[in-house]
Amino acid sequence: MQRERVSENVYWFQSDVYAQVTAGAVIGSQWAVMIDTLALPDESLEIRHFIEGQLGVPVRYVINTHFHADHAWGNCFFPGATVIASTACRDELQTQGAASLEAARHQNPIYKQVKLVYPHITFSEGSLTLRVGKKTLNLFATPGHSHDGISVLVEEDRVLFAGDVFLPLPYVVGGDLDDMNASIKKIGKMGLENIIQGHGDIVLRGEIDDAAQSLPRDLIKALVSPAQCMRRHDHVVHCQQRIIGSDRLLFEDIQPRAGNPSFHQRPLQRGPIDHLPPPHVDQQRAPLHGP
Repeated sequence: MQRERVSENVYWFQSDVYAQVTAGAVIGSQWAVMIDTLALPDESLEIRHFIEGQLGVPVRYVINTHFHADHAWGNCFFPGATVIASTACRDELQTQGAASLEAARHQNPIYKQVKLVYPHITFSEGSLTLRVGKKTLNLFATPGHSHDGISVLVEEDRVLFAGDVFLPLPYVVGGDLDDMNASIKKIGKMGLENIIQGHGDIVLRGEIDDAAQSLPRDLIKALVSPAQCMRRHDHVVHCQQRIIGSDRLLFEDIQPRAGNPSFHQRPLQRGPIDHLPPPHVDQQRAPLHGP
């Protein structure tokens, strides 16, 4: 797993195993906030051990940017933490999570370690704010890749954890093309220092204008169906090999690209789901809905 300190007390993690999926952490003096969880139990636990063991604080909150397995199935590896997401994210997990996890367990026994955990606190409009030490986290909707997507802005540092609405090669899984373009345009106008993509590398300030350009609609339509896109666009296969955390496709037949021998795409479905007693949210600017 890759790890980088993005700014003071703000960390980025990237999987070496699954589609370069990313997660983040913001560290306070007493506790930390996780943003997404990565896809595989070993990597989720590695993050937890780094935060608790090396940084010396527990994870009090886990934010899910959307309900897909590679961003939310690791909730259970942060016991005692309160999970925060959009109301739509919780709804999707409730309707799809258990069946998806059961299917994944049949395909790969590592998912027998996973216990799905629902978001405990959700919001459906406006934004929600958390204070973590000296950092202010602003959570707000960024639909497009999926309809339940949210992003997390570290206001003092202008660092945005964008989830899968911002990718090296955008694509849609249950979302909407127009919503995705609108979210990307909004992100491009936020005056950011860094964008943490849902998959792939960190986008630096000088790269944001180019990265935030809207894609041509005909290309985006191709990306709605990655399998169809793979058949028609060889260059897209290589991009997907780097970035996709799709919950609908199995990539066992895709060979690692030269220069990335550690890449191995494992089958995943969708998910999270259980209840834990929540602590408190420090501050809010949105309707909250408990379990």
